[in-house]
Amino acid sequence: MSDVDGHRRVGFIGLGQMGRPMARRLVAAGFDVHGFDAIEQVRTAAADDGVRVAGTVEQVARTCPVTILMLPNSDVVDAVAGRIAAVDRPADGCRTLIDMSSSEPARTRLLSDRLEPSGIKLIDAPVSGGVSAAQAGTLTVMVGGSAEQFRAVAAWLAPIGKSVVQVGPVGAGHALKALNNLMSACSMLITAEAMTIATKFGIEPSTALEVVNSASGRSGSTEAKFPRFVLPGTFDSGFTAALMDKDVAIATGLGRALSVDTPLAEAVAARWHELTGQLRPGADHTEVVRPLEAKHGLEIRSHANG
Repeated sequence: MSDVDGHRRVGFIGLGQMGRPMARRLVAAGFDVHGFDAIEQVRTAAADDGVRVAGTVEQVARTCPVTILMLPNSDVVDAVAGRIAAVDRPADGCRTLIDMSSSEPARTRLLSDRLEPSGIKLIDAPVSGGVSAAQAGTLTVMVGGSAEQFRAVAAWLAPIGKSVVQVGPVGAGHALKALNNLMSACSMLITAEAMTIATKFGIEPSTALEVVNSASGRSGSTEAKFPRFVLPGTFDSGFTAALMDKDVAIATGLGRALSVDTPLAEAVAARWHELTGQLRPGADHTEVVRPLEAKHGLEIRSHANG
């Protein structure tokens, strides 16, 4: 904790659905959080949480030795990181960037190399758990970086995650996050198909899930996503189908780049992309059940509600 004791200022860029509760956790832990978001109303909301809202990315870079990024994709991360690197920073300005976005691992490594001459160290630390876990500080954090880098940033990540694990060198966090979401997408799709079959056969989905969750077919989708977001019809996990589509594409692209044969993963990617295209823009990823319901003339959630 020695690094933090001397400097409790931390920047946080990207204060949306995930970033805002994560920044709030840091404020509650006693950190002096300087935040920025491109959307004015998001900045206003963050200020209500105790975040010192900056006027620009550059202002954060000049003020905070460590800056966390929680942004939509690698394009935005590259742009923001470039602006930070270009700033004439004082000695206590940004020296460490922690990219907690779902970025592309190969691009993360390239960005790390590009930032090196400017004296900025890049660490990737994407998360899993969704908005509710971000609010509770129980996210799983996958850190890519050296053991020394991991030790240096662990104190900043502790208020955010229940499980903060170094998984490999720079880029490894983003790689594992994409692979995790590939597996999550697979379980979501197969659960949707299985529950469609069960419903058509006359088995109540809630009963089917109760049994599966005490048997060998259980997964994060059967234990959490269907009971919490599909059966009640809320569809409000806070993670969009489009973002899942992006992460699955990253994972399958990584497999191809490494010459790994992944026919099942490719099938999941194709199916997820197909179903996402049938949903409204911004639809929650748990809404992938809707096209199946529409095709077969049923509603899984209405059966669950009796």
